[in-house]
Amino acid sequence: MRRAHIAVLAGSVVATVAMVATSAQATEQQRDDAVTVAFAKTTRSAAWQQVQKIPLRFPTYHPQGFALVGDKIFMSTVEIIERPVPYPQPVDGYDRTPGRGVGHVLVLDRQGNLLKDVQLGQGTVYHPGGIDFDGESVWVPVAEYRPNSRAIVYRLDPQTYQVTEAFRVADHIGGVVRDRVSGEVHGVSWGSRTEYSWTANGHQLSKQANPDHLVDYQDCDYSGWRKQICSGITALPRSDGGSYELGGLALLDLRDNQILHEIPFPKFSTAGHVATRNPVALEVAGDKLRLFAAPDDGEEVAGTELLVYEAPIG
Repeated sequence: MRRAHIAVLAGSVVATVAMVATSAQATEQQRDDAVTVAFAKTTRSAAWQQVQKIPLRFPTYHPQGFALVGDKIFMSTVEIIERPVPYPQPVDGYDRTPGRGVGHVLVLDRQGNLLKDVQLGQGTVYHPGGIDFDGESVWVPVAEYRPNSRAIVYRLDPQTYQVTEAFRVADHIGGVVRDRVSGEVHGVSWGSRTEYSWTANGHQLSKQANPDHLVDYQDCDYSGWRKQICSGITALPRSDGGSYELGGLALLDLRDNQILHEIPFPKFSTAGHVATRNPVALEVAGDKLRLFAAPDDGEEVAGTELLVYEAPIG
């Protein structure tokens, strides 16, 4: 009888723990925003339709990241003056020269008009990456244009356009997102192969290998309750010797970098690039999930175009 009683108690404890976990998960899902809920329902068979193609009629260079702030679109981009050149042999741990350039954050309205050009960077640190808006500031990483290098993470006031250095990192940081609950800043390295987290003033909290090998993340945005949605690209070889750009998006848990949902994105630009090649941002418009993208560089066939796609939710 005593063993049976213990077994019953143990079973009750397990059931209670399971109920608590399920309840916590349900509460967290209730906290998720509309974009996260909509994206989690979106599959590879979603019927994405291009609803707008807006030419950006000003210098756009090589776009990198988007952040939606009200009616404004913040777009980071790198103006390359002198491209890095590979070294025959590594020099001081680097595989190429630093090159020269200028980092920009271009502020646009929804009609594609340029409102402001904010320059960021310092010396050989001139390559902005994926950016994020935390409700107060736009967070912008600017790095050397080579792996295993260094970066400066900035905060940009979206009202005054004042730029403040937040911290520095001894690695190339290609994108950042700020957790609006913990205040931590999360980032990815060159090719997003390493994932980092820091305090808001740059104290490193974690560093781990990226478990996702499908695409390299190019731009990420905070989404839902302690989550982020990342977009990216992988270049795959074709049988004819050319290459194919595979694009995709992933929803990740910021607490452990677990991939919660992932889909490919099958749309391409005027220049033939997959839409998720660089800047991407998502929002919900009625019963549609809307995706903004700017995959083409300023010097390509039609210049940079702001592409807008929509897909039915669920």
